[in-house]
Amino acid sequence: MKIEVWSDYVCPFCYIGKRRLELALEQFPYKDQVEVEFKAFELDPNSPSYNGESIHDVLAKKYRMSVEQAKQANQNVGQQAATVGLSYQFDDMKPTNTFDAHRLAKFAETKGKAAEVSEKLLQAYFIEGKDIGDFDTLADLAETSGLDRQEVLNVLQDKSVFANEVRADEAVAQQYQIGGVPYFVINSKYAISGAQPLETFKGALQKVWEEEAPKPMFQDLSTEQDVSCADGNCMIPEKE
Repeated sequence: MKIEVWSDYVCPFCYIGKRRLELALEQFPYKDQVEVEFKAFELDPNSPSYNGESIHDVLAKKYRMSVEQAKQANQNVGQQAATVGLSYQFDDMKPTNTFDAHRLAKFAETKGKAAEVSEKLLQAYFIEGKDIGDFDTLADLAETSGLDRQEVLNVLQDKSVFANEVRADEAVAQQYQIGGVPYFVINSKYAISGAQPLETFKGALQKVWEEEAPKPMFQDLSTEQDVSCADGNCMIPEKE
């Protein structure tokens, strides 16, 4: 089973959805046969680099609400995050453009470190208050995941490197008409939109497995065992 997840590193529901999927997989008996791949999606490709504005101010401007209303909205999201063990620190968050963070994730994928780097990016932004648009910060996070710091900086400093991979993910998202994230696509056939409840993920995993898992060619109606030849052995077992 393959699960593709379109998400952004400054999307609060993406981190919540990621955790709920992980919790569902922990309880799924066939989790070892599930591959999860994260896809790039920028909530706002025109978003500036961190300029000192708080997430409350950014939200208030975007949705034309007061700062107090924005704080209340963030608090509500924070309460949802807490249900899956995430402690969002909204006052410390540094809103920024995520294109370079996505490029880093694509580089990490070539080194087998995509899962580790994606988790560290989300944690850095939502919990640790780090600027994930800053090259040094990104290089530090990558290094803690086992990547070479200087190699990461070289990748980041050339804006064309892994840009096509990010744009390719976003192009597929447009084809799928994905308007919001997180968005989960299972086996290129089933979809889950948003950070749905844990039970939704558990039910989806079971449903897809039952419908998509390989079935035996025949229904076996045999009533006795050890009455056939197998692997060159045609011995009749002795009766006790």
